[in-house]
Amino acid sequence: MNSPTWTSNQPGLGRESVPKLPMNQLFLPRRDFLYGLGSSVGSLALTSLLQAEEADGKPRKGHLPAKAKRCIFLMMEGGPSHIDTFDPKPELAKRHLQVFNRQGERESAMSSGRRYFVQSPFEFVQAGQSGADISTEWNHLREMVDDMCFFRGAQVESVNHPTACYHVNTGNRFGGDPALGSWVNYGLGSPNQNLPGFVVLPRNSYPQGGASNWSNGFLPADFQGTPLRPEGSPILDLSPPEGVTRKRQRANLDLLARLNSKHQESRADTGELEARMASYELAYRMQAEVPGILDLKGETEETRELYGIGNPHTDAFARKCLLARRLVESGVRFVQAYAGNWDSHDYIERAHGSLIRSVDRPIAALLKDLKRRDLLKDTLVFFCGEFGRTPDNGMRGGKSYGRDHNAKAMAMWFAGGGTRAGATVGATDELGGEAVECVHHIRDVHVTLLHLLGLDDNRLTYFHAGRFKQLSQFGGQVIEELLG
Repeated sequence: MNSPTWTSNQPGLGRESVPKLPMNQLFLPRRDFLYGLGSSVGSLALTSLLQAEEADGKPRKGHLPAKAKRCIFLMMEGGPSHIDTFDPKPELAKRHLQVFNRQGERESAMSSGRRYFVQSPFEFVQAGQSGADISTEWNHLREMVDDMCFFRGAQVESVNHPTACYHVNTGNRFGGDPALGSWVNYGLGSPNQNLPGFVVLPRNSYPQGGASNWSNGFLPADFQGTPLRPEGSPILDLSPPEGVTRKRQRANLDLLARLNSKHQESRADTGELEARMASYELAYRMQAEVPGILDLKGETEETRELYGIGNPHTDAFARKCLLARRLVESGVRFVQAYAGNWDSHDYIERAHGSLIRSVDRPIAALLKDLKRRDLLKDTLVFFCGEFGRTPDNGMRGGKSYGRDHNAKAMAMWFAGGGTRAGATVGATDELGGEAVECVHHIRDVHVTLLHLLGLDDNRLTYFHAGRFKQLSQFGGQVIEELLG
């Protein structure tokens, strides 16, 4: 009879590499033993013993040789249109304003009433030596296409903003699971113990679904994303009150730690308390390091101008992109920067045109800056929204052409970190309604991102609610065509 096996929550120990216990050492029937270990006090005790190592935040080796050491995730909230950015569809120009009547197909959850095909208001060029397709609105990013890998085969499942945001960010449409950045830091830890391993740069208003988009979910609280506020103090109470010295702070924290440790002795299974204690220590260390990183005045005038800082139209996202570079350069493992709102149901020429111009220069500068600092080769830059948009739309007041939500085709690209530079992978149909070549679910994109960072999705698991959970939910495959 085969011996039962067990697995821990420790990163690097997967279900396929676990110590075995001989049956003659067990006093319970096999089924009872496994059930007890997996769902009762035995699991809690085992988890509490191992979480000290998991949640210490220190750097750890991944499961695989890593091409990327860090990741910058550029999240275009609202759903940018692939048809108007990186995936031209000349056929739409031929059918512009013709009634949409492909029978048996439903292009959007919002398909109601009479609908019309809508051509892109933008021209496209084939840029760089790779000849990548890109809208002419991208005046600066087109210079970097030979360092980028465009992917036209991705699909998601939801056309509702909150559930789609959750899906792209956490792998679960319904929220409550750890974000991609949380999984990465759980698996690899953070190179800089004075900064959070996962930093989020949101818009003034949080994305649909709120802070759950960067939640630690069921992972220890140490792995949640830390949002930096775009205005005012980036982190509330970052500076100590007036008159409180660092020495006094240290003494207060030491006393608090002793009291909390005493309290915890009889509550070994309270991970929240341990996480709170760790957060106090991290906050103390951040007070010394964060102000210097957030102060962009130390950058040269050439660098500030490169990103578009000071230009009213680009300044907001320029600061996020430059800050993202400074954070990863200082050892932050995962940075996510939000831009939006790309939800252009009407006036797509005006709305998308303005949005592209607001992020074009900052993103191009980020890639150039990483490259000239020799950081792009091991920094993975990832650009996407929560879904794409449809080739058709209804008419809402005259010629206010726009597009609806589309889960079957979306805009997405990668740069650096071992991705295939200068490539365009996959394709959508002639109208841009659906991916038809190298088609992959978003879970495969997640698995590929983890792979590039040296993590195996099947081994990066956490025991929760009676089963081992993973980012892909139930497994996925690496998209080999995206790898350099």
